[in-house]
Amino acid sequence: MLKIGDFSKLSRIGIRMLRHYDEMGLLMPASVDDFTGYRYYSEDQLTRAERIQVLKNMGFGLAVIKEILEKYEDAGQIEHFLQIKRRELEQEAEALQNKLHLLDNAMKWLRKDGNLMEYHVTLKEMPKRYVASVRQVIPAYDQEGILWQMLNEEIAPQNVQMDNPCCGLAVFHDKGFKESDVDVEIQASVKGKYHDTEHVRFKEVEPVQIASATYKGSYEQITRVNEAVARWVCENGYEFDGASFCIYHVSPGHTQDPEEYVTEVCFPVRKKNA
Repeated sequence: MLKIGDFSKLSRIGIRMLRHYDEMGLLMPASVDDFTGYRYYSEDQLTRAERIQVLKNMGFGLAVIKEILEKYEDAGQIEHFLQIKRRELEQEAEALQNKLHLLDNAMKWLRKDGNLMEYHVTLKEMPKRYVASVRQVIPAYDQEGILWQMLNEEIAPQNVQMDNPCCGLAVFHDKGFKESDVDVEIQASVKGKYHDTEHVRFKEVEPVQIASATYKGSYEQITRVNEAVARWVCENGYEFDGASFCIYHVSPGHTQDPEEYVTEVCFPVRKKNA
């Protein structure tokens, strides 16, 4: 039998943690001296201690480790837990990569002019257009590709001719920002007349006056571009007048490199009454 100090050294688990494992029933001493209260462990328990440490280093919580060791002796069942944890870690790694990408972009913008980039805002009119349109509630803004796939599949049988240049854009109909279930409409300007399909509507869109800013790079810049447009609108005596939209001059359909995207952020506006 091993005293708790010796077991601690051999298992490389602190004495305080061993006592905690005992309290929660994860790794209890083989025997406890009734007179002194000293804990004694058997050499065989080093194997369980090692398994606990391995699972802990993988990111499992102690309650889950206890469940795995007590209920699942079959290798296939344990592998199921490991696969779940692997997916969790992959998602965490992806989220971390996204954060690192945001940091890299921020540093790049700061090096350009000491600020998080300035965007040139212009006032112009979008002309009257005839478009193929799909409007749906989708899970999130980054799921917009669902709508473009739907549009492309449903207009293909009619050999729809895109306008030249083809204006592809997305209109965001919700009154405010939403984390999920967002109301998005996509539009592609087309030439000719066509029949509506299950999800695609062909319609004319009236001219609209917009304040817009065009930028190159990933969509992560949109919040800063929105800020620039909002500042311009306020400083020049205009007010917002309708749902905002983005025109995709260079989109994921053209390139797989986010740094090559060219996007125009547009807000319908009108002059404030004097």
